[in-house]
Amino acid sequence: MTDSKKSPGLLIVYTGNGKGKTTAALGMCVRAVGWGWRVCILQFIKGSWKYGELEGIKRLAPEVELHVVGQGFVGIGDDDKSFEEHQEAARQGLAEVEQILISQAFQLVILDELNNAIQLGLLTREDIQKILDIRSEQQHIVITGRDAPDWMIDQADLVTEMKEIKHPFQKGVKAQKGVDW
Repeated sequence: MTDSKKSPGLLIVYTGNGKGKTTAALGMCVRAVGWGWRVCILQFIKGSWKYGELEGIKRLAPEVELHVVGQGFVGIGDDDKSFEEHQEAARQGLAEVEQILISQAFQLVILDELNNAIQLGLLTREDIQKILDIRSEQQHIVITGRDAPDWMIDQADLVTEMKEIKHPFQKGVKAQKGVDW
């Protein structure tokens, strides 16, 4: 095994319409903590929903920090925020990412649902490129979310597309605590 300080940082993208993108990123988080790394997770869309990773990640502190920067799912359910409010939250979140990367305090930075923020028009390619350009040579970045843009896929070192083949929701089974959220 090589030391993370000598290995090049990777850009890893988990995308696709199947379940497991955030789950894969969180698995990397656990693996990284096992090697003594510090990890920062920023969630761009989920907002105020209560889901299991919020409590689980608290148990990994102080090695892992979670920042919920999104205002919730845009235009879905009981979303009472304007598009501009969602856009401003995403921009502030990206400014936070910039400071986190500049600090070099974390070896792994996970940008959860960032692809969705791009797809929704909350952030632009230029916004994201700035972040990718400022990271240090040893920092690993994981980006999750459906519909990763081609330009991101081209830049990435590792891309995994989650493809839905079968899902319990198709049989009317609702999302389950501990499995889906």
